[in-house]
Amino acid sequence: MKHIVPIMLCSAALAVAAPFAHAQTKPAAAPLAAPKIDWAFMAKLPDWSGVWIPDRTDQDKQLTGNVPPWTAEVAKQVDQDLADERAGKPHNLFLDCLPEAMPTWMMISHNAMEILVTPGRVTMLGESDANRLRRIYTDGRKHPADPDPSFHGHSIGTWQGQTLVVDTVAILPQTWIAIKEAAGIPNNGDMHIVERIYLSAPDVLADELTITAPHVLTAPYKTTRYFKRQRGEKADILEGVCLQGSVVEAKDKFGNDIFVAAKHE
Repeated sequence: MKHIVPIMLCSAALAVAAPFAHAQTKPAAAPLAAPKIDWAFMAKLPDWSGVWIPDRTDQDKQLTGNVPPWTAEVAKQVDQDLADERAGKPHNLFLDCLPEAMPTWMMISHNAMEILVTPGRVTMLGESDANRLRRIYTDGRKHPADPDPSFHGHSIGTWQGQTLVVDTVAILPQTWIAIKEAAGIPNNGDMHIVERIYLSAPDVLADELTITAPHVLTAPYKTTRYFKRQRGEKADILEGVCLQGSVVEAKDKFGNDIFVAAKHE
């Protein structure tokens, strides 16, 4: 019991002191008003509506025509990936429904995407399992001082006329720099990506990437990837859930529609 009294006395002292401390504190400043949206500026931004399909023909050309400057050791690993694929034993780089992530999404994805240009942000939504999502902040913020690494990293963008310049950091070291779905290397940390995204033609979106990955590249890798615009209902993005192939439809004991794990031979 002798230990309880000091604790109670301290609590009482704090309770008594609190009103005086509060009285000596300046009133809290009013919260900042939401930034005013410059609709005139928004009206000048490019029209990126519609659905964007990657130019897979160009992806294939760059496989041999624009090879990343791998380190010698990494080049051997990538060459082995390609050799295994030719031998009919391709490696699957993307397991357990993990995102393709940056920069692979923009480099070799075969799936469509939509782009939403809204005040203070550009949002990229990729088809396939809803795990392709990029938020590019255009509200003037800086990168966090100590960002948490993620699959797509932290992206901030600035508009330079009709071009969006994007700076991305804090990407997980496990994300791939892939030249195709069966060949690539994890970036292994400290990767930095700068993009210049613009319409190179009315229905062609160009993404100029400069990728710095000091653990696997001997120099920054520069590549431009293209996306072709599609419009209309036939071009709508469809829902894709990669784990749906791992389950089958069933009924529970009450007759409710459920999914259960599929049995594989």
